[in-house]
Amino acid sequence: MRIPMPLMTPPEFAAALPARAAILGVDPGEKRIGVAVSDLTRLIASPLDTIARAKFAADAEALFKLYDARQCAGMVIGLPLNMDGSAGPAAQSARAFARNLIAQRDTPLLLWDERLSTAAVTRTLIESDASRRRRGQVVDKMAAAYMLQGALDAMQERRGDA
Repeated sequence: MRIPMPLMTPPEFAAALPARAAILGVDPGEKRIGVAVSDLTRLIASPLDTIARAKFAADAEALFKLYDARQCAGMVIGLPLNMDGSAGPAAQSARAFARNLIAQRDTPLLLWDERLSTAAVTRTLIESDASRRRRGQVVDKMAAAYMLQGALDAMQERRGDA
């Protein structure tokens, strides 16, 4: 029986990654999963895709297909904490999603605070005069990129401190 890798802290996550490899950013929402990917040097996050939520097995299959296609070395999953830092039902759902992914495949996985990522992206889209329809098409994958960029920036800062 495989024992899945536990959820990691940011330093453990960074240490588990090879020097050059992409990371998949995942923003699991109730209806859609936003997906982003980093470049090989892990400096820039880019929106990649949106997956319509189905059963977990189908969601995981779609995610791992993107993960493998981009030869990713780890995943950052958005953790929607409450504004006071506490974990509500959405955060508990994201943690369960992450645990279920780890049970499917041992891969370095980091939960990253994504408070206000969707709000920030939506505000930017409104300011750029994107239609409501267009915002609906791109907000999830852009929120995943916003969240992933925050994690990448934090890992760069830690590298600079070392």
